[in-house]
Amino acid sequence: MKIAVYGATGMVGSQITAEALRRDHQVTAISRSGTAMDGATARAAELSDVKTYKQIAGEHDVVVLSIPPSRTGEPHAPFVDAHEAISETLIPARLFVVGGAGATEVDGVQLKDLPGFPEDYKPEATTMAEVLELYRSASGLEWTMLAPAPQIAPGERTGTYKLGADSPVGESVSTQDFAVAVLDELENPQHENRRFTVAN
Repeated sequence: MKIAVYGATGMVGSQITAEALRRDHQVTAISRSGTAMDGATARAAELSDVKTYKQIAGEHDVVVLSIPPSRTGEPHAPFVDAHEAISETLIPARLFVVGGAGATEVDGVQLKDLPGFPEDYKPEATTMAEVLELYRSASGLEWTMLAPAPQIAPGERTGTYKLGADSPVGESVSTQDFAVAVLDELENPQHENRRFTVAN
């Protein structure tokens, strides 16, 4: 497959890129600066540049968006606006979005709305919940979103994981095993036009 990864130099995107290369896919690693990555074709692009996004989608089988909202207090509206434009742009490629754990649910209540959810993460979680609803409302677009467990961090690639629908199935997941789950879904789609979640 030809796979384009936005956010390819990030904590999660770099592991998705590495896992795709491990499986001998052709990867275009997209970042703001166009940073070179061994084995991949580097390209510079902004998430908000829909014209370039559409061009990239026309050249690939899958576009992966692995760009989280800012945690530094920058306005979140441009991030949501970019996803809104993408959700309204029909492309020949499949779209795979890395989601957020805060929009997963326990007994119908999103994690971000439960007591004890860290205040520092609420803006990011609220933004990703908005993004999820944009894709759920989209029509004519082939998309999938994978939300991590509440804790995601670099760790071990075990190659094993648990999948869930809308509710967390564990406390944590390594970025490596998250990437394994992403590539397994890309190679054998089971969650078209919906969100699912993964944990170790």
